[in-house]
Amino acid sequence: MLFHTDLFIFGFLPITLAAFFIAAKVNRRLPIFVLIAASLIFYAYWMPEVTLLLLGSIVFNYFAGMFLQSDRPKAQRRLGIVAAIAIDLGLLAYFKYANFLMGTVHGLTGLGPGPLDIILPIGISFYTFTQIAYLVDSYKGEVKERSFTSYVLFVTFFPHLIAGPVLHHKEMMPQFANPETFRFNWLRITLGVLLFVIGLWKKVVFADSMAPLANEVFNAADQGVTPEFFTAWGGSLAYTLQIYFDFSGYSDMAVGLGLMFGIVLPINFDSPYRSSSIVEFWRRWHMTLSRFLRDYLYIPLGGNRHGDFSRYRNLFLTMLLGGLWHGASWLFVVWGALHGAYLVVAHLWSQAGFKLQSFVGKTAAPFAGWALTLMAVIVAWVFFRATTVTGAGDMLGGMVGMNGADPGVLLNYLADARLWGVGSPVIAALAAALLPNSMWVVKQAEKLLTENRRLVIACGGVLAGVVGFVGLMFIGAQNEFLYFQF
Repeated sequence: MLFHTDLFIFGFLPITLAAFFIAAKVNRRLPIFVLIAASLIFYAYWMPEVTLLLLGSIVFNYFAGMFLQSDRPKAQRRLGIVAAIAIDLGLLAYFKYANFLMGTVHGLTGLGPGPLDIILPIGISFYTFTQIAYLVDSYKGEVKERSFTSYVLFVTFFPHLIAGPVLHHKEMMPQFANPETFRFNWLRITLGVLLFVIGLWKKVVFADSMAPLANEVFNAADQGVTPEFFTAWGGSLAYTLQIYFDFSGYSDMAVGLGLMFGIVLPINFDSPYRSSSIVEFWRRWHMTLSRFLRDYLYIPLGGNRHGDFSRYRNLFLTMLLGGLWHGASWLFVVWGALHGAYLVVAHLWSQAGFKLQSFVGKTAAPFAGWALTLMAVIVAWVFFRATTVTGAGDMLGGMVGMNGADPGVLLNYLADARLWGVGSPVIAALAAALLPNSMWVVKQAEKLLTENRRLVIACGGVLAGVVGFVGLMFIGAQNEFLYFQF
């Protein structure tokens, strides 16, 4: 079930909201069971055959966490956490990487059966990493809330279950234990609907409008059609906008849905395409994943505690593994390696005392930093989107002019009405570059609405109407969210 479908917007969501608040009138803990049931239905609707795997993972990790929180000898707990994480990663490796590994071995050596026919459970990377973080914190003695039902909801809560944000237990468990979370609140619901509307618009108006051009160019390149300069750049820019508005839109909808149920989820995006350095980009893009990689991979690898060489090695390895986390493909490994290299170069540049303004002047430095950062990100996105190494190479070749340049293609782009209308690349790019981000809009709305209850109710009604309008006008092909495959 997708957030931007008629079934979800006009069926699942209102029924779940009604059941949730009715349950809250009956018993303080009953809403938790309603959300658990709704979340399992949400997940099972998509892939019923792997719902038992999700439940098994939850039960296993909960009791593993209880073992790690016990007063058993440290040696036993150390062995326990190693075994538990190995089992989690083993399941993830089987379902997500077995096809990739078998195919690679067969391609290089001719040995083995080649890729296997293994179904990839939706959201397995997100719920596995969420629970690994829980195990680590259990081992460190940082887990305070031990309710099994709260833990089940922490993992399964449907707004984040499929594609994040990546949650931390200490952000969520106290909310489930707080009675105020389950009280009907017009302001929270209105702000949640507002954020959902923003995310819905990003997805179905902007992201889905970019998809046809990006798909056309990249699919052709993967099939051996070499794109000329303007075609390659058109496809690359379309995908750069598509993936941002797709994933940012999903994250906004997830946080908005959480607010409707009184639950605050962490934000995941902070206008990343305005970043003036690659370091800043990773502080703004997929912020909860960046936090997870820092806390549970970069720091355990040694972080910056053992000198500069170890720091840069650990930074590069973290991004390399972060790339592999996104998908079982050498292209994702290249994408991660590129960003690892970008970050190492950025830190070396800073450590050497270089400043961009020394080369381009103080006035032009911010723009030059932004342009260089965006260029690096766009180049890396080529490997993220392409499905073959040859296709990625042809795209990059086209972008640097190796396949020639046809001015007629540019003229056709400029004459195409789709370039300038609602949901067009031009409008989408201007929105990403200039408009306030979603969280700023919500904070301003909260300030305005806090003092006026009638205005809150009126705005809630208007926004609900907007959801219906956007749903009826723009929901058609119902393209999947890009991050569902990761």
